[in-house]
Amino acid sequence: MRKVRAILLGAGARGALAYAPYARKYPHELEIAAVAEPWRERREAFAAEHSIPAEYVFADWEEVFRKPKFADAVIICTQDRMHFAPTMRALELGYDVLLEKPMSPDPAECLRMERAAAHYGRKLTICHVLRYTPFWSELHATIASGAIGDVVSLQLSENVGYFHIAHSFVRGKWRSSEQSSPMILAKSCHDTDLIAWLVGEECVRVSSYGSLFHFREGNAPEGAPLRCTDGCPHEAKCAFSASRFYLGEGKDWALHFTDATDNGSILQALREGPYGRCVYRCDNDVVDHQVVAMEFANGATAVFSMSGFTHDCSRHVHIMGTKGEIRGCMEERKFTIYDFATQRQNEVRVHATEEGHGGGDEALIRSFIRELAGDPDVSSLTAAQISVQSHLIAFAAERSRLQNGEAVALSGMREEFKALLQADLRQGT
Repeated sequence: MRKVRAILLGAGARGALAYAPYARKYPHELEIAAVAEPWRERREAFAAEHSIPAEYVFADWEEVFRKPKFADAVIICTQDRMHFAPTMRALELGYDVLLEKPMSPDPAECLRMERAAAHYGRKLTICHVLRYTPFWSELHATIASGAIGDVVSLQLSENVGYFHIAHSFVRGKWRSSEQSSPMILAKSCHDTDLIAWLVGEECVRVSSYGSLFHFREGNAPEGAPLRCTDGCPHEAKCAFSASRFYLGEGKDWALHFTDATDNGSILQALREGPYGRCVYRCDNDVVDHQVVAMEFANGATAVFSMSGFTHDCSRHVHIMGTKGEIRGCMEERKFTIYDFATQRQNEVRVHATEEGHGGGDEALIRSFIRELAGDPDVSSLTAAQISVQSHLIAFAAERSRLQNGEAVALSGMREEFKALLQADLRQGT
C-alpha cells in the first residue's frame, strides 16, 4: 500500500492529538507534509514533532494553497465556521479532504461542499468517528444480522459531563452558536449520525426541546466575582471552579488554552483568558440540555437526549426491535442482546483501546488512508453525501427547538436548502 501525504490545517486538539499521531505510529502509511496553524507555539512544536521543513510550515491556511499541489490530502481541523472555504479550495485544487465535524453551521455550505466533491471527483470524508469504533460497528452489524428483527424505536442518551460542558460549551470555543455552532451540531451531530445509521431509514420529521437552563447570570451565587481567580467565596463548594479543576483533575484540559502546564502558567492563563471566568458570567448561549424526537419513513421512531448535568461523559443506547432488544453503554464497551422468543440474553463485549473515542479516531484515519491508497475493500462510512443527511436532522432539531418544539419536516428543509444553494450559485458566492 502506498504512503499517503497529507496537509494538516489546524494543529489543535483534534488535528494534532487525534489524527496526526497516526503518522508517527505508522510512518509507512501516512506522512504529514505541511501544517497551517495560527498559534505559533503549537505550529512550531507540531512541525518539529513531524520533521516538517520550514517552507511547509504556515500561519494561515490560504498560504498553503498558493503552492502547487504537493500532497494527496488535506485534513481540516479548523473551527466550525472555518471549514467551508479551505474545503472548497482544497477540492478545487485536486486534494481529497478529511473534514472535522460538523461540516458547517450553514446548511447551504454543507450542500455546496457535497456538490463540489462530486464535481471535482474528490473524496470528502467527515469525521463522524463513532461509526468507526468497535462498539458501534459491532452493534450496527448485530442489527444488520436481523438478531432483533426490524428496529421499531431507539433511545440514545449522551451524558456530556458537568466538567466538559463547563470547559467547552460555557467557557470554551463552542459556547456561542454564532461563533461556532448550535450544541446539536457542535457536540451531538455524532449522535444524529449514529441514529440515522442504526435505524437505516430516512428521517422524515423532527421535534426538539432544550434550553440554556443553568449557566446564566441569574444563577450566579451572591458575591461571585467575574473570575474564579478573584477570590470567589464559593470556590470550595462550586463544582465548576476553574482554579480547582484546572489545577487538579482537569490539568490535562489546560492544554487547550496554555502550552505550559505548570501551576503558575495555568493560573496566569485563567486570570487573563476565557477559561478562568465564572460559569454564570460568560457570554455563552448554547443549550445545556436538549431532547430530540425523530420519525423515520417506515414508522420507526428515535429519541435522543443530551445533558451536561452528569458526572461522567458517556453514551447509553436502547434499541427495541420486533424480535428482541439491545441495551448497551459505549464506555463500558459492551451491550446485551435480548431474544423475545427464547428469552435468552447474550452479552457482547468489544475490544477497544483507551485512545480517542474508543479507537474511533485511529480507525477513521486508517480507513481514509486505505481508501486513498486504492484498497478495493474500503469505502467511507461517512462520505459527505451520507453526512449531509445527519446534518439535516440536526438543523431540523435546532429549528424545532427555536420554534417551541414544532415538528419540522425534513423534505421541506431539503427543498429550502436546495433553493438557497441554487441562489448562491446564481450569485456566484
